[in-house]
Amino acid sequence: MTNSTVRPPPSERSGSDFARLSRKIADAGLLDRRPGYYALRITVVAGLYVGGWAAVALIGDSWWTLTVAVFLAIVFGQVALLAHDAAHRQVFRRRRASETSGRIAGAGIGMGYGWWQDKHTRHHANPNHEELDPDLDPNLLVWSQDQARAAKGLPRLIGRWQAFLFFPLLTLEGFNLHVSSVKALGNRSFKNRTLDGSLLFAHFAAYLTVLFWLLPPGMAIAFVAVHQCLFGVYLGSLFAPNHKGMPILTGEDRLDFLRRQVLTSRNVRGGRFTDIALGGLNHQIEHHLFPSMPSPNLRKARTIVRRYCEDLGVNYVETGLIVSYRLALTSLHQAGAPLRHPRVPA
Repeated sequence: MTNSTVRPPPSERSGSDFARLSRKIADAGLLDRRPGYYALRITVVAGLYVGGWAAVALIGDSWWTLTVAVFLAIVFGQVALLAHDAAHRQVFRRRRASETSGRIAGAGIGMGYGWWQDKHTRHHANPNHEELDPDLDPNLLVWSQDQARAAKGLPRLIGRWQAFLFFPLLTLEGFNLHVSSVKALGNRSFKNRTLDGSLLFAHFAAYLTVLFWLLPPGMAIAFVAVHQCLFGVYLGSLFAPNHKGMPILTGEDRLDFLRRQVLTSRNVRGGRFTDIALGGLNHQIEHHLFPSMPSPNLRKARTIVRRYCEDLGVNYVETGLIVSYRLALTSLHQAGAPLRHPRVPA
């Protein structure tokens, strides 16, 4: 897949519940691009990115530099959110401009754009589907009791207490992003592998050269650890509230596009600060229904979508941020139950 803007099949668009909702959203002008907003947002994030590295150079050989590592972990998360919006064509309507901007943002944080776009597109097409959503692959954690019963190796070991280990494990997510991006370069089905590889290794080279040039080796290693671990926690915290703890679909489940997206997603309540911190992903239901909708329009779309779902009798889930994490952790704990209480053979 080369386009992360997921569209339901024609049979679901023509006269469907989703088609009627789409007309309401389009009539409200919520699918229109927001060039001024994104120009300002890109300028601010780029300024913070450059300013963070300038601070590293200015502070230099001092342990206070680690405070900049914390700051840059947040900035890297914001860059990742911009790459996400660009990939969904929220920023630019045309594919080439979207891919170019997404690749530039991805290169800034050491993420392979082609790998991530393919993975994220498959997730949007089948969210929380046990066999089809790559975010539910039991590579390290198990997401259902069926996966727990079939687990072997590390997932079997970790799965027993994965709810308690979830946030500590997120400290590895930044490193996992880099490793997965590099591994994907060996997949010949991905286009532009040479370009993605060149951007990736250019990032790694520049990142490490700057740190080991400006800082003593021990301090540079500490900077990498603090920066990448907190970046991973921020990334994981952005996505954990959205689907974890929501119904998991299997091959037997056949839902139309609207219900497939709404019933597997959860919104997080909050104000403008929440919108900025989570990049609009707190309006996950609206984002999954309309992936190309600019993120500042999602809050306005929420009112329309929620009322529409209520009229249809479709369960629309919205919680606070802390509650969303609690539900996600509770779901992980329940998924690992078979590993804590294995059946004794008769």
